[in-house]
Amino acid sequence: MQASEITTWVDDARAAFLKATDLDSLKTARLAHSGDKSPIALASRGLGALSAEDKASFGKLIGEAKAAVADALAVATNLLEAERDRKVLLEEVVDITLPVNRAHRGGLHPISIIKNEVSDFFIEQGFAVEEGPELESGWLNFDALNIPADHPARTMQDTFFIEPIESGLVLRTHTSPVQVRTMLNEIPPIYIVSPGRTFRADELDVTHSPVFSQVEGLVVDKGISMAHLKGALDDFAMKMFGPDAITR
Repeated sequence: MQASEITTWVDDARAAFLKATDLDSLKTARLAHSGDKSPIALASRGLGALSAEDKASFGKLIGEAKAAVADALAVATNLLEAERDRKVLLEEVVDITLPVNRAHRGGLHPISIIKNEVSDFFIEQGFAVEEGPELESGWLNFDALNIPADHPARTMQDTFFIEPIESGLVLRTHTSPVQVRTMLNEIPPIYIVSPGRTFRADELDVTHSPVFSQVEGLVVDKGISMAHLKGALDDFAMKMFGPDAITR
């Protein structure tokens, strides 16, 4: 083993790394010049057969050679990885100007569209949109609204009662319970609308349905008069049906 041989091994490794055109060919060069069967690796394993003096001197040279080869490999790897990434960006670029065939995912139900339009109008007027449960207590659905126990609306011919009857639960017949809940939980002034589904024991025909949607409004404030109600309803009618809508 000569010092000049070690220098040659390092030079050969550097040259091989520089000739590599991609990461695969660099891997082949790495195995040949720094792998287990490379000249440097074989020389390192043969240090044990040398004298103590030669072992120290050649051991230092081989250690420096391994470090030089590792540095050259790192430089070549960085260059080839950068080149690979550049090619990927060029070859796999997405043309965002190309038209895309989008599958139609459906749309909102007409009732949902109207509900949203109604809610948006009143939100613009400063109202809040409040919602409540569809399964409601009889007290909130009737008693809190001064509907007496003998009122026809409280019979099974008009209302869906939930078994057992003793539970006192019904499918709400209007969204008025939302008004009660709001007044129990909030301090005036109150400006709300309460859209939602309601249920009544009606036979299904062209003018009746056991399930229908309803919107109620509630204002609790000082200085409120029928003029405010009429003005709000006039504006609402023109918003929903056009500026030529006439109310009476």
